[in-house]
Amino acid sequence: MEATALQFGRYYEEFEIGAVYRHWPGKTVTEYDDHLFCLLTMNHHPLHLDAHYAQESTDFGRNVVVGNYVYSLLLGMSVPDVSGKAIANLEVSSLKHTKPTFHGDTIYGETEVLDKTPSTSKDDRGVVHVETRGYKQDGTVVCTFRRKVMIPKRSYGDARGGEQPGRPEPRA
Repeated sequence: MEATALQFGRYYEEFEIGAVYRHWPGKTVTEYDDHLFCLLTMNHHPLHLDAHYAQESTDFGRNVVVGNYVYSLLLGMSVPDVSGKAIANLEVSSLKHTKPTFHGDTIYGETEVLDKTPSTSKDDRGVVHVETRGYKQDGTVVCTFRRKVMIPKRSYGDARGGEQPGRPEPRA
C-alpha cells in the first residue's frame, strides 16, 4: 500500500479569491491556558489574572481571556489551511477584538482569501491577503485580523522536496 501525505498549507496557485477555509477543530480556552499565556508574556493585568478584582471592579464580573492569546490561537488554527507552506508572514493589519472571551468558551476560526498578487521580483511566489475571523461556540465573533503571507508556487515546493521537504525515509 502506498503512503499518502496530508496536505499542510497551500501553494499560491491553490488560493482562490473569496474562498473560505473553516479551521477545525475548535479550542476550549481554560483558565490555565489564559494564565500561562499571561505569565509567559508578562501581561499581569488583574483583568486576566485576579478573579476577585474582575468580579468586584469590572463590567464583566469575571476574568477576560487576554486578547493576544485569542489572536495567537486563531493564527495557529489557520496554519494548516493558510500558511503551512509560507515563505514569510509579511504583515498583520486591522487586528480587532470585538467581544470578550471567557474561560470555558470554545473558539472556532475561519479565513477568507481577500486577494492574491504574484511577486514582481521572483516568479516562484506571490502574496496572499487573508482575513481570519474567530468566534465562540454561540457564533459571536470575538476577533478579526487581516494579514499578508508570502506563499510559494508549486515550482518552489517541487524544487525543494515537494509536499514534505526534508522528511527522511525510514530505514531498517
